[in-house]
Amino acid sequence: MNEFDIMYDELEDTHTRFVGFVGQRSRFDLAITETNHFYGKKLVYCLQSGRSAILTVEEVDDFQYVATAFQVSEEEAQELADFLASNL
Repeated sequence: MNEFDIMYDELEDTHTRFVGFVGQRSRFDLAITETNHFYGKKLVYCLQSGRSAILTVEEVDDFQYVATAFQVSEEEAQELADFLASNL
């Protein structure tokens, strides 16, 4: 049997918002989860691609980071960042 060094094991009630929107270039279906675990940041999960990022409003200003995290074009990242800036 394998032994593991557990770093943390917590159970927490969270608040998750499921939202879909269509921009000029693409559609996004997201789950945005609020939790105390990430110290004020939100877990943004793309239901279509399975990609996720832990973000603050300030971090969505970095379009390259958003593009890399969600594997989308810069134009799509701009739309996603604009949406997240007013919805995180």
